[in-house]
Amino acid sequence: MESFEGSLERLGVDHLDIVYVHDIGKLTHGADNDRHMEDLLSTGLPALERLKVAGKIGAYGLGVNECEVCVDVMKHHTLDVILLAGRWTLLDRSAEKELIPLCQQANTSLVLGGIFNSGILATGAKEGAHFDYAPASEEILAKTRALEQECLRDGIPLATAAMQFGLSKDIVASVLLGTGKVSSLARNLDALKL
Repeated sequence: MESFEGSLERLGVDHLDIVYVHDIGKLTHGADNDRHMEDLLSTGLPALERLKVAGKIGAYGLGVNECEVCVDVMKHHTLDVILLAGRWTLLDRSAEKELIPLCQQANTSLVLGGIFNSGILATGAKEGAHFDYAPASEEILAKTRALEQECLRDGIPLATAAMQFGLSKDIVASVLLGTGKVSSLARNLDALKL
């Protein structure tokens, strides 16, 4: 509640459209995650539901880099939205097995972050390319080269294919794109036009 109230104050508003519980899960908390998960399920999510019912927030969910924690939470509590980074992409389809069907069943929207998997799906398999926050392995570079060849045959830039793939499920409400260059922004906007 302190975080919520602080956000309202800093933003100068009395309502937030979406509130995300950020980075719950074993990737962030390791063995200590069970304690954090218990707190989230017993008090955190019920508090967010009360804020939603009171009209203080429009929706709430998780913002994470792993599918397992989303599935675990959704077994106990329906979420409005999940901000999922890097797990529904051309190179990492781990959300496809369990999370996407669960979201479709529960009518939980996905907001996708990391659709370029830390950059490699925007830059291609070039020297120094990154995948999942680290230098890309030779296996990932090879997969990316194969994707680049498919895209080249179809006359579609790899980044465009990556974005369109992310948007290919009806439960995907949005993609988040960071950009440091005007040329990247122009590329991303062009990719949305297909």
